[in-house]
Amino acid sequence: MTYVIAEPCLDVKDKTCIDVCPVDCIYETERMLVIDPGECIDCGACEPECPVEAIYPEDALPERWLPFVQVNAAWAQGGAEAVGAALESLDGRG
Repeated sequence: MTYVIAEPCLDVKDKTCIDVCPVDCIYETERMLVIDPGECIDCGACEPECPVEAIYPEDALPERWLPFVQVNAAWAQGGAEAVGAALESLDGRG
């Protein structure tokens, strides 16, 4: 299991979670922050720090935000550009 940053982070990008992450696995992209699932150690330090409640353990992610598992995973596949493309694929989904 890993943690996932979901839709509430879009265009907010409060960086408090970055400051508390012991392994620096949270990255900033153009529209949101993402967690690299390969680097996350599942410590949970970031979750209570998020002021918009956008961070969830993957197995507790609300169903409507399940596509954000792939948005976060896109970081490892190609950085910010891949995350942007993943977000574009969600346009109109709400």
